[in-house]
Amino acid sequence: MADGEEVFFLEFQATEKSASPRTLVNYRDALEVYRVWRGDRFSGWQEETADDFRDYLFDLMKRGLKRSTIRLRFAALRSFYKYLVLRRGLGRSPVGEVQLPKPERGLPVVLTIAQVDELLGLPLRERVDKKGPAWLPLRDAAILELFYSSGLRISELIGLDVGDVDFVGETLRVKGKGAKERVVPVGGPAIRAMQRYRQEAVVTSGPLFLSKPRRRITQQAVDLLLRKYLKLSSIPFGVSPHKLRHSFATHLLDAGADLRSVQSLLGHASLSTTQIYTHVTRERLKEAYDGAHPRA
Repeated sequence: MADGEEVFFLEFQATEKSASPRTLVNYRDALEVYRVWRGDRFSGWQEETADDFRDYLFDLMKRGLKRSTIRLRFAALRSFYKYLVLRRGLGRSPVGEVQLPKPERGLPVVLTIAQVDELLGLPLRERVDKKGPAWLPLRDAAILELFYSSGLRISELIGLDVGDVDFVGETLRVKGKGAKERVVPVGGPAIRAMQRYRQEAVVTSGPLFLSKPRRRITQQAVDLLLRKYLKLSSIPFGVSPHKLRHSFATHLLDAGADLRSVQSLLGHASLSTTQIYTHVTRERLKEAYDGAHPRA
């Protein structure tokens, strides 16, 4: 069970930092996992030392956890101790003295343009939910088109309201991480798909994408519809909304878009986050070279 410091920290993140529900869950879980690991040795957050956290890091690495998981847990701990220093009078953060393993440079999986075309065409060719309202396939088509057209995070897409879409100017007003707003362009096919869906479903205000009971669609529902269409496709690997975001960014760079523009479109705070897509593009170029050049 969370202690008072943890409760205040989570409230601070939710109200003052506008942390997403998923971030709050990650923070809460990371703090709880550490306390459980310490067991009877845990006497309070302000009593923990850098050596305690080094031991914790060593144990996580010994158990074979992915570097990304380890770094995520320590990011939560660092945020928590930063809060304790700034708001609760702690002298310094013991976690700040712990050197973490470098992040893995795994390359994101992206779809080919042909695979994207196949997936985006499925909702209007295959009726997945035959008992649902007639507008459901149009909604699904609009969701998939918009994911690929604008590279949105799933939280950004389900949070869209009708008023966030400029159908004439073909842009979206998106609220991203940390409640930061950005305006992103939308392609013609996605605009037309949204207009067809809105007309059929009579969506004039409020949430843009509705569930069957006409409430705002949830992340779980979007994940489910994507899995359903994936089963009907010839795509040989799992596809998440984030893979559509990866594909959006990689295809832009393949076509000559500059990195800064892609960073802005994705809503990345740091250019280094966007740079992973340049590695994908280089790998694709190398594969093309190896497959085509007579002396590769």
